[in-house]
Amino acid sequence: MASAETGLMRWGIYQRERFPLLAHGPLILAFSLCAVCFSSLLRGVDEFPAFQVLAVAFFSSLISFLHLRLADEFKDIEEDTRYRPYRPVPRGLVSLRELGWVWVLTGLLQVGLAIWLDLRLLPLLLLTWIYLGMMSREFFCKSWLKAHPFTYMWTHMFIMPLIDFYATACDWLVSSGYPPSGLIWFVLVSFLNGFIIEIGRKIRAPQDEETGVETYSVVWGRSRSVKYWLLAMVLTLSAALVAAAKIQFLVPVAVVLGTLLAVSVGMGFRFLADPKSGKAFEVISGIWTLCLYLMLGIVPLLWRLLT
Repeated sequence: MASAETGLMRWGIYQRERFPLLAHGPLILAFSLCAVCFSSLLRGVDEFPAFQVLAVAFFSSLISFLHLRLADEFKDIEEDTRYRPYRPVPRGLVSLRELGWVWVLTGLLQVGLAIWLDLRLLPLLLLTWIYLGMMSREFFCKSWLKAHPFTYMWTHMFIMPLIDFYATACDWLVSSGYPPSGLIWFVLVSFLNGFIIEIGRKIRAPQDEETGVETYSVVWGRSRSVKYWLLAMVLTLSAALVAAAKIQFLVPVAVVLGTLLAVSVGMGFRFLADPKSGKAFEVISGIWTLCLYLMLGIVPLLWRLLT
């Protein structure tokens, strides 16, 4: 009993440090529900998706994002051991072998969910796995990618639309067998929004930088990293407005995201004038992402159901 409790405690600590469900869960839930609802809206269906569709989209997305974290553990082990020995794997809390088993077991769960909903989901799941596998190996050109930060970032961000497309397929593949017109804009939104999250979590104040940790505020400088973060917001907003127009929800999306963009611009200028902490960029990125997915899928569907 004691060893079992110790094991559960270890995994509880790992979860809190590396994949906090209380932080990631709501975002992934909004992400997956939005994908299903947006697809449903494009198909002209004004009813809430079936429980099994929502469940498969959510749990499959949750596992995919967990796999992204596990992939980081494997590919960054040398750097973590050298520069970040406080992380769970270098300090011995869990081992790569144990994480490998978590990867395998959760992957089998994804397969089971796909078979439960629709066997035709398996090729799309396999495509996501293949790309994630290539990412885990840094596309076999790690040194070159590290020397080209933007290319490194966009090649890794491409996993986002693959996960998103799979989540939407839980709706359209089961119902009609083919993606509805206009879905590409939602997939593009997912791709661009990945840059907001990625850059936002790697902008730091000078006193918070760590040796050996290549944040964008180090690689690009604080000014350029903030500008690129805001540019990613502008591009995401532009694609989101086109996507919103496809489901006749343009004005609400413009108001909500436009307001958040204005707040982000002000925050960016304040940070450049007095860089006390970069944590706000990560927080705002999370709020933006949550609002984005709520406004592109869940809110417009509920609005139609209630009016």
